Amino acid sequence: MRLLSFFRRKSNEVETQTENKESEKTVLLAMPIFINGGSLKLNKVVDNLRSFWGLSVINIEGDNDAASFDIDGVMVALGNMPIPIPKEELDEVIPYAYTWVNASKELEKQTGHAIVSILGGNKTPVERFTILSKLLCSILITCENCIAIYQGNETLLLHKDHYLAAVDDLKMNRIPVPAWIYIGMRQTPLGIDAYTYGMFNFNKNEIEIIGSPLDANRLYRMILNISSHIIGKDAKFQDGEIYNLSESIKLYVSLSKGIHVDGLSTKFAL
Repeated sequence: MRLLSFFRRKSNEVETQTENKESEKTVLLAMPIFINGGSLKLNKVVDNLRSFWGLSVINIEGDNDAASFDIDGVMVALGNMPIPIPKEELDEVIPYAYTWVNASKELEKQTGHAIVSILGGNKTPVERFTILSKLLCSILITCENCIAIYQGNETLLLHKDHYLAAVDDLKMNRIPVPAWIYIGMRQTPLGIDAYTYGMFNFNKNEIEIIGSPLDANRLYRMILNISSHIIGKDAKFQDGEIYNLSESIKLYVSLSKGIHVDGLSTKFAL
């Protein structure tokens, strides 16, 4: 049954692995987190994908424990895991989940999680992440005991309410940056530093704004808009370029070794 074996593992196993290195490069992974014994309901999720998002869902195999199907030509695999995500793993990412103040306390109630995978397909990264987000929103909408979404590769841990904020963007064909990219912010003696983590999924450098005099809210919106532009327009910047963020705001672009991220980053400065 196609890739159902991808998830059929002993209940005390959390880690899933693809069969080869090429698969590891193309698989997108996310983990919905459940409380009070909640779990995936395959039929409800599929119905929502069709009725709410208007997606073509075919080749359905499996059940609530493990299933696979195709969404608009992209293969999806779902697996229920009736055990919590290890506390030590979540403890590493909770400090970065600044939009979820009570994350540590609320996650003490978790009783299980699911593994959601987008596998291969001849789609662009934007198209594949769009399918992932629509699928995750369908799970959140149809499973009342689903409390959060965890995406370890992007250091993202988002409460249900924050993730569902992506619905409007997805409905309007906008880029739901907070659901795809981690945006970090650090106060320094020179101002506030902002940076992204996850632009690598779109074959882009991470973005950094260093020592900004802007307040946190304005800086967050700025890096959000830049990220959306780069992902949505597949924009590329050269060292020394000037980027017109708006009619009144010009940003100076430089490419250099990342300060808060590995490798080169694309830096923007007022």
